[in-house]
Amino acid sequence: MPRLLPMLASTIALVACVQSTTAAEPSTETVAAAMTAAAEKFLDTLDAKTLAVAQMKFDDPARLDWHNIPKPKRKGVQLRDMTTDQRAACHELLRTALSQTGYDKAIKIMALENNLREGEKDKPGSPLRDPERYFLTIFGTPAADATWGWSFEGHHFSLNFVISDGRVASDTPSFWGANPATVRIAVPGGPEPGIRTLADEEQLALDLVASLSAAELHEAVIANECPADYRAAGLPRPPQAPPEGIAAAKLSAAQRETLVALLAAYSGNLAEPLAAARLADIKAAGIDRVYFAWAGATQAGAPHYYRVQGPTFVLELVNYQSDPAGNPANHIHSVWRSLTHDFGLSSK
Repeated sequence: MPRLLPMLASTIALVACVQSTTAAEPSTETVAAAMTAAAEKFLDTLDAKTLAVAQMKFDDPARLDWHNIPKPKRKGVQLRDMTTDQRAACHELLRTALSQTGYDKAIKIMALENNLREGEKDKPGSPLRDPERYFLTIFGTPAADATWGWSFEGHHFSLNFVISDGRVASDTPSFWGANPATVRIAVPGGPEPGIRTLADEEQLALDLVASLSAAELHEAVIANECPADYRAAGLPRPPQAPPEGIAAAKLSAAQRETLVALLAAYSGNLAEPLAAARLADIKAAGIDRVYFAWAGATQAGAPHYYRVQGPTFVLELVNYQSDPAGNPANHIHSVWRSLTHDFGLSSK
């Protein structure tokens, strides 16, 4: 397959895990314990005033209020307002949830705010662009025997977790975006030119659609035009429509391998036990029941969209908008949602 060999060893291991018939059921207990300890440490750094902003009740409706847009107001305490110790504790919590690859991508996404600020400096009314305008919120009281959660989000980034009975019960919605998707100009504080923050998340799908025969492409394409954005943006429940496109059962072995590698690329942004558990759920529900759908152009540089959906999840990526310099289709939105326990909520 085109991009599997250059991918990180951890992602290859996740692919092997999905394909294996003997892999043990993964556990998220170690991640849950690390998250609990890191969240407690973060809360211990806060004074009473900051604590009142950073911690909410688990059943507060704000827990379900998420979005990738540059909202003027958000829940939680932002990085800019944190002390050095608080920032360190915040990043320690982030690291419990993410792999090194995922953490590096998160840092790049935040750094891209510098690129947007520079690119939009002459545009009146542009949103506030600030790499420190990302917010951490703790919901409930972190404890080994408690149900609690946390979120970290800002423009183009939203992580949401629920921990219950000593395990990570939910790791979605999970939004990762990038503008510019490919950096073309050097900007102080921004990623280097040539960087594609979400390279595998986009390229593996382009590789897969390019590998389809005419008959397979006819089945996979659900629209000639790329949608302007993903579905159910900011809503507490994921889209409920049935899957569309071509089923993995109809793909060749090599094409299914690319599809699994795509799922592993997203899951590999999470800490390894979370990634393994996510892929194990997909495997248990049946890889052959996963569908791949496409809309828009089938090459980079023109608006395109794909959707991957199985019984337990739905994944969407859209690259429709231009970057601040006007380069077409250089602005990615991608989101992974659980169809069974988004925000730890039952699908029923």
